[in-house]
Amino acid sequence: MGFLQYLLKRIVTYIVVLFIGITITFFLPRLLPSNPIDNYIAQMQNQAGQTLTPEATQKLRVSLEQLYGLNGNIVTQYLTYLKRIVLNFDFGPSLSSYPRPVSQMIFAALPWTIGLLVSTTIIAWLLGNGIGLVAGYFNNNRAATVLEVVGVVLYPIPYYVMALSVILLLAYVWPIFPLSATFQTAGISFGQISTILYNSALPALTLVLTGFGWNILSMKSLAYATKEEPYAVFARLKGTSDWTRMSSYVFRNAMLPQITSLVLSIGTIFNGALITEMLFSYPGLGLLMRTAAGSGDYNLLYGSITMSIIAVATAGLILDLVYPLFDPRIRYR
Repeated sequence: MGFLQYLLKRIVTYIVVLFIGITITFFLPRLLPSNPIDNYIAQMQNQAGQTLTPEATQKLRVSLEQLYGLNGNIVTQYLTYLKRIVLNFDFGPSLSSYPRPVSQMIFAALPWTIGLLVSTTIIAWLLGNGIGLVAGYFNNNRAATVLEVVGVVLYPIPYYVMALSVILLLAYVWPIFPLSATFQTAGISFGQISTILYNSALPALTLVLTGFGWNILSMKSLAYATKEEPYAVFARLKGTSDWTRMSSYVFRNAMLPQITSLVLSIGTIFNGALITEMLFSYPGLGLLMRTAAGSGDYNLLYGSITMSIIAVATAGLILDLVYPLFDPRIRYR
C-alpha cells in the first residue's frame, strides 16, 4: 500500500510537470519576432518569381493557418494543441520541410541523439567515478594527485573550447577522424556500425572529456570524506583489505549522490545536443532545434522542446522510483 501511494504521488507530479512544460512550450515560440506564415509566403513567392494578389495572399494565409493549427484565438489554438499532443503525439507538418510530419522528423533524429549522448554520459560517469574513487581513497598517493589534477584541468574547460581543440588536433593536425559526420541516416544496416562509430568518434570524445572532469572531483571528495566515517574506520581496524573497504564501504555510500547526478545528466542530454550537433554536423535533435528556431517553424520547435521536457521529467520520475533500491535509508512511503 505504501508503494502504491508513493507511486501515485510521483506519477501525479510527473503529469503536472509535463503539463506545465508543454504549456510554456506552446506560448514561448509565439514571442519570437518571426511569423512562420509570413516567412512561408515570402519564400514561396521568391521561389515562384511572382507576386500574389492581396486576395490570393489572404486565401493562402487562411489555408496555411488551418493546416498548421494557427487559426482562431490563442485559447482555441492551445486547446487544439493539447488535444493533438495528448491523444496522438501529433505536432502537425513541418513548416520548413512541408509536408513531412514533425513527429516523423523527431523519431528519425532521436536515435542519433540518444545513442551519442546517453552512451557518452554513461562512459564519462563510469570513468570519472572510477578515477575519483581511487584518487579519493588513496589521496596520499602521488598517482592519485595526478588523477585529481586531470579532473581540475578538464572540469572548467567550456565545451566549445574542448570541441574546437579536439577538431584541430584530430581532424587537422593529425587527420585521424573526419571533421563532420558523413554517414547515411536512412536505411542503416549492421555493416554500417563501424562507419557510424568512426564518424561519431570526435563528438563522443569531446563529450566524454568535458563530462568526466566533474565526476572525478566530486567522487574524489566524497570518497575522501567517506573513508573517514566510523564504519569505514572500524572496517580498517578489523583488518579488511583496501579493495574491500574501497568497494564495499566507501564506494557504495559515496555513489548515492553520483547516481542522482547521472540520472539528471541523462535527463538533460538534449541541452548539450544543440552545440554538439552544430559543431560536428551530427544528424540529431539539436540540428532540428536550430532549424526550427532559424525558420520560425513553430511545429518543429514544439516537438523538439517537448521531447526535452519529457526526457527531464521522466529522468526525475525514474530517479524517485529507483533511489530506494540503492539507499536502504529511504523507503516507499
